[in-house]
Amino acid sequence: MTKDLTKGRPLTLILQFGLPILLGMLFQQLYNVVDTAIVGKFLGGNALAAVGATGSINFLVVGGSIGICSGMAIPIAQRFGAGDYDSLRKYVTGAVYCSLFFAVTITSFTVIFSRSILEMMNTPADIIDLSWVYITTIFAGIPGYILYNMCSGILRALGDSRTAVVWLVIASAVNVVLDLVFIITLEWGVFGAAFATTISQFLAGFGSLWKVCRGFEVLKLHKGDWQWSWRRIWNLLSLGVPMGLQFSITAIGSVMLQSSVNVLGTMYVTATTAANKVSIFLACPLEAMGSTMATYGGQNVGAKQWDRLNQGLRSCCLLGIGYCVFALVLVLLVGNNLVMLFLDEASAGLVPLSMQLLRTLVFCYVFLGAIFIFRNYIQGMGFSPLATVAGILEMIARAGVSFLVPLYGFNAACLASPAAWIMADLFLVPAYFYCVKTLKKRYPAMGE
Repeated sequence: MTKDLTKGRPLTLILQFGLPILLGMLFQQLYNVVDTAIVGKFLGGNALAAVGATGSINFLVVGGSIGICSGMAIPIAQRFGAGDYDSLRKYVTGAVYCSLFFAVTITSFTVIFSRSILEMMNTPADIIDLSWVYITTIFAGIPGYILYNMCSGILRALGDSRTAVVWLVIASAVNVVLDLVFIITLEWGVFGAAFATTISQFLAGFGSLWKVCRGFEVLKLHKGDWQWSWRRIWNLLSLGVPMGLQFSITAIGSVMLQSSVNVLGTMYVTATTAANKVSIFLACPLEAMGSTMATYGGQNVGAKQWDRLNQGLRSCCLLGIGYCVFALVLVLLVGNNLVMLFLDEASAGLVPLSMQLLRTLVFCYVFLGAIFIFRNYIQGMGFSPLATVAGILEMIARAGVSFLVPLYGFNAACLASPAAWIMADLFLVPAYFYCVKTLKKRYPAMGE
């Protein structure tokens, strides 16, 4: 079933639409959590550090691919909100063309240059071979990430936030089984962890594709829908590429920070990996709120429902603040146990370092939540270039602090992400009000 977010109480709609997205993101993160936990427990600290050392470059490439797909789903959500189903189908086929291009291009480039990238990041010599095996396998599976995220983006644009979740649950279960088989039984090491993730991602992608192809009357394509249109391709790219660049630009700062942490040694890489894995998992509700607001914003802009924009923003911000308080209390109470999920007994002495980073990150979650909500909302409203500017500011702040790591050590590394979040928020919050004002001026009669 499709879901219309242009009618009804915003808070109720956000919860109903966002909870399945949250469940999907939790299961998507479960891929990485299970990989990392099994690697840390069964392969040891060096293997955990090897996987962790690829985290920022993984986010740079895979996150950029996901961002492109999310951006290309925005015109589809807007056409659905406007009730223009003929144009909607043509945008779906345009998204197919663009996705095929990006899948081939990004995969080829990253697989070829992954070793060189790791060397440029000062990856420690004792883990670089393992890091290369892991990340190259992940990069070879980028078409699976693009397939799943393009299909899930189309489903969310039509108000279906559940189907992609169901397939992620199935894929996550498969991933756990394959991890145990590949790593413990077959002893394939970090390659087994990455290969299990890649297979599972393709499974989720093909499952979601089946629903896109057969599940909606408005998506039954005709021969004319496949006609090439430069105008539609340009509209898709003008939203998808800036959104992908925003992810990638943000990740550049993370790559620079990871490079600085790598210089500190394998011990700090291991501690950082454990803390970041917990933090990323805990941040899923905030990310789900952002994805929800992208679709909510896209549909309501398509329907010219300006009064609902601020209503939705207030509701989502209240939810975000409430969750941030919960996450902080959780980390203060059981944070030690959470980081130990990723550390073996030999690495237990690193818990204080991991907790220092984790507490700092979660204490500043309110700023991260604001980024997800305002940035995705702005993108859903059709102003992706502004979100890209925020990504640039975030990159500058994180990169600037990373230069202080050699001078001030791990303390500086802990403050890098919070500084980046605050810098981005200083731009995004006023940018949102600028976007609303611009839309009302563009359509004055409808904005009154």
